[in-house]
Amino acid sequence: MSEVDNPAIADIGVVGLAVMGQNLVLNMNDKGFKVAVFNRTTSKVDEFLNGPAKGTNVLGCHDLKSFVSSLKPPRRVMLMVKAGPVIDAFIEQLVPYLEKGDIIIDGGNSLFNDSDRRTQELRQKGILFIGSGVSGGEEGARHGPSLMPGGNNAAWPAVKPIFQKISAQVDGEPCCDWVGNDGAGHYVKMVHNGIEYGDMQLICEAYQMMREGLGMSGEEIHRVFAEWNEGVLDSYLIEITRDILAKRDENGELLLDHILDTAGQKGTGKWTGMNALDLGIPLTLIGEAVFARCLSSLKDERVTASKVLPAITARFDGDKAEMVNAIRDALYASKIISYAQGYMLMREAAKTYGWQLNYGGIALMWRGGCIIRSQFLGKIRDAFDINPDLQNLLLDDFFIDAITHALPGWRKAVATAVSIGVPVPTFSSALSFYDGYRSERLPANLLQAQRDYFGAHTYERVDKPRGEFFHTNWTGHGGDVSASNYDV
Repeated sequence: MSEVDNPAIADIGVVGLAVMGQNLVLNMNDKGFKVAVFNRTTSKVDEFLNGPAKGTNVLGCHDLKSFVSSLKPPRRVMLMVKAGPVIDAFIEQLVPYLEKGDIIIDGGNSLFNDSDRRTQELRQKGILFIGSGVSGGEEGARHGPSLMPGGNNAAWPAVKPIFQKISAQVDGEPCCDWVGNDGAGHYVKMVHNGIEYGDMQLICEAYQMMREGLGMSGEEIHRVFAEWNEGVLDSYLIEITRDILAKRDENGELLLDHILDTAGQKGTGKWTGMNALDLGIPLTLIGEAVFARCLSSLKDERVTASKVLPAITARFDGDKAEMVNAIRDALYASKIISYAQGYMLMREAAKTYGWQLNYGGIALMWRGGCIIRSQFLGKIRDAFDINPDLQNLLLDDFFIDAITHALPGWRKAVATAVSIGVPVPTFSSALSFYDGYRSERLPANLLQAQRDYFGAHTYERVDKPRGEFFHTNWTGHGGDVSASNYDV
């Protein structure tokens, strides 16, 4: 249909007809919902109706007034536009046409702080706001994404039937549920994206170890990933890596070998790392994954450095099949560390921002539709079903057993990579985190002594109650006055 002439007949409206918006609209239409659409460049509305949406029940609108008037109350408007000021601009344009109890949904990759602000600002105007993470890319949006809604919980009952029906389904359960108030939905999506950065870099390091360290061909590595996708590593990212390693160009050559080794990013991994620093959580693996992308961008410098900086001359001469298994163990164990760190961050965020997060439910939301979907996530859900107050995934029996079995191969893979000069920043940072986390005693006692020596920052003692602080006049002439604050 073209311009709407019958008001208040649409179940939901979508603003923004880029590929994600278009695919979500078609998904909603397939599930029996009447959808109204609007795009700032109105010609895209007609192109959509005469193209991908031809023959559907989608309603096209060329101005916001007719768009809003086409929606059944409470009006549900989903913004699928670029995150940032564009969201605020559309909200400002929409509000005059909306009434109390109407709902605005931001389905973009917005920073969670912006969703906090928008929830509060719109609440004062009587408008309900939802900030929802949407994961799964173009294919997920079309056939079933992972949806992570948060914001004003009064809006959820009116949105739930649509969101849960269009989302991916795993074992009959929708990969969508209410995450929490204010910016919780976009926060969980941010952590999802950070874990995605980590998963991708881990896979790249496994590939690099096999290609550069073991001298394996693309076809050999393809077969390894095909095998891995049938075991504990079964996941979307392993699956697509398997397929990528089989793709040939028009000359019959492996396409991957012709792709420039410089990686881009859109910022969500960086946001995750920055927030981890703010909250004091050691999100080491995701941080290294972000920095690995930054290092890859220094292509010209790396080419220059490769010609002047000495390389390791040692080559791997051991059992190749045994080392492939060690690389698999390193990948699996490091993946466990990445998720453990992500859940540590979400737990701390819940305390800091006053959210009630359902950690097992989050794992379910990530089991289907999204980029990090995998069998592995079912084990995370099981862990929180057994113990909803689980302090850390590494303390769950399943993951203790998994790490125990993978640890020898993990250490062997990292040691071998170091010995032959293949960079494995996320494998090694994950192992360092593990060794730190399992250590009853770390050298932070020396660090605190150093801080107290040069800055009178004080320290606690092992033979005194926690919370009691001491200062030593280390030089004999530094004085006995300590600093006024104490930072761990």
